[in-house]
Amino acid sequence: MRGALAGVIDPELGADIVELGMVRRLAVSPEGVVTVEVALTVAGCPLRTQLRTDVQSRLAALPGVRSVRVDMGEMTQAERAAVMDKARRRAQEDRSVAIDVPFSARVLAVSSGKGGVGKSSLTVNLATALARRGLVVGLLDADIWGFSAPRLLGMQGELRAEAKKIVPMERSVGQGLLKVVSMGFLAEEDEAILWRGLILNRAVQHFLEDVRWGHLDYLLIDMPPGTGDIQLGLARMLPRTEVLVVTTPPVAAQKVAARAADMARKGNLRVAGVIENMSPFVCDHGTSYPLFGEGGGARLAAELGVPLVGTVPLHPDMAPAGDAGIPVALGSGALGQIFDDLARRVAEEVAPLVETSSCTARMLDRVEQALDAPET
Repeated sequence: MRGALAGVIDPELGADIVELGMVRRLAVSPEGVVTVEVALTVAGCPLRTQLRTDVQSRLAALPGVRSVRVDMGEMTQAERAAVMDKARRRAQEDRSVAIDVPFSARVLAVSSGKGGVGKSSLTVNLATALARRGLVVGLLDADIWGFSAPRLLGMQGELRAEAKKIVPMERSVGQGLLKVVSMGFLAEEDEAILWRGLILNRAVQHFLEDVRWGHLDYLLIDMPPGTGDIQLGLARMLPRTEVLVVTTPPVAAQKVAARAADMARKGNLRVAGVIENMSPFVCDHGTSYPLFGEGGGARLAAELGVPLVGTVPLHPDMAPAGDAGIPVALGSGALGQIFDDLARRVAEEVAPLVETSSCTARMLDRVEQALDAPET
């Protein structure tokens, strides 16, 4: 049971609730009823609902569990002090990479176990839909070999630097703003990037450490497919990252996507949910055609014990919109509505913004101030 709870990540501290000492009590009845008590840093912690949902979904997915009851408590002064100490040690360990991503931003890595599932198109359109809600959204194209964000967004130009910091390319979306960093702004579109291992990791580190991101509400990271060096490096450099796993309907794709989720959890990253792409095509007269099968997203979400955030059907508008650099999320048609709903679920249910003046965020601010204070 505690092993399953080790997959529940506090997104502010970037560590699991077992490591942080937040699991006070865990009991299982002979009838399969699980009762767990989770201690929060403060009773009114804004992560309360998210943590409760994550605990319930992880435990409910275990064999033999019939129901889960989660009681939320409040830490004692001694428990808060222990968490503060762990936060201090973690912050000291992470300062070797001075990430210029504001602590208030929710960081979502859009991942897949294999290529060809439409991950980049989903990332670009989800980022656009979030920006349409009046948010400031960063988009990091971490698919160094297979960069595609500039074309999908219709953006051109070269990244410039100010005060030794890279300045993201920007695109206004209604009242919101997209800030984009991609190798596509540094290399020709048809130029092969022949990098491996440490060089790839260093490129992603530059995009996190040496970019002047400024204010962000969300940072979406378009990950390369698979479970390789960049995925491992991201878990080390930005441990508060949360993962959205993209799959297509077939069972084969579902099983490969599960590896991306497994790698995330082994790196202590929270798996926030599953998105199914290339769902059944619905023609004008209403008939549904499951050209690639159906149900893969729901099966994967159930297997992982996380929500199915949404499904995006095959649609003839998707490819030409990407080629033209006009995200379908900007439109008012069926796909525009689907991505609007997807962004709403992300912003309101899956990864809502957290007030930085409360809960563990306030403690981490104190940690950062202590680390930055001159020695006496």
